Amino acid sequence: MDENKDLISIIIPVYNSEKYIEETIQCILNQTYQNWELIFVDDGSKDRSVLLIKNYQDKRMHLYQNKENMGPAYTRNQGIVKARGRYLAYMDADDLWDKNKLEKQLLFMKEKGCAFSFTGYEFAGEDGMRNGKVVHVPASVDYKYALKHTIISTITVMFDREQIPDDILYMPLNARGEDTATWWKILRHGYLAYGIDEPLSVYRRHGGSRSANKLDAVYGTWKMYRNCEHLSIWKSGYFFCHYVFHALKRRI
Repeated sequence: MDENKDLISIIIPVYNSEKYIEETIQCILNQTYQNWELIFVDDGSKDRSVLLIKNYQDKRMHLYQNKENMGPAYTRNQGIVKARGRYLAYMDADDLWDKNKLEKQLLFMKEKGCAFSFTGYEFAGEDGMRNGKVVHVPASVDYKYALKHTIISTITVMFDREQIPDDILYMPLNARGEDTATWWKILRHGYLAYGIDEPLSVYRRHGGSRSANKLDAVYGTWKMYRNCEHLSIWKSGYFFCHYVFHALKRRI
């Protein structure tokens, strides 16, 4: 990957995202840092998502399509397989970034020499308008802290693939919260996640998002403690109580 030393590979899983995908693409086109490639992996969309993506003629954009609907973890993993950049970032097809998100985060990682970084973010309504509710993040997160706080949002992360092997970055296929399970796995391997306490990402809330089913998400987190981290019932209960408390606090 030497020839792509500072190339950032941005992976976007796509599923029936025609309503938002063009706005998301535009926020990436508007980035102050332009050495990126954008990898779309469509997961069997039934709407015009694929057609809208194909309308863009930018050579930095690449579209791949699953033969059938495989879910977000498999879809993001396919993006990793196709990625050429040293740095890896995730974006969802309905969310947004500040125009200087990539530039600030890459500079931060180079200055820190870190392998894993994430940023703060702000919530927005279905129309993409920020609502002033900002999620602040700590300077760093280790494994035990992450088990108590689901503070790392998928659309905020960036990884250095020269420091973290791809096999650690691949998301588990059997977890409801495959992104959180991945952060736990990375941190369990001894890495630290370093936070930029600025809302450089915008998380859009709408009824169609996966996180809209809160009870399902809560139960999924409990199962990850037991099935992914293989914690005892008592340890799972300890971390789970912290998780619920902080999740509620963040959304109030």
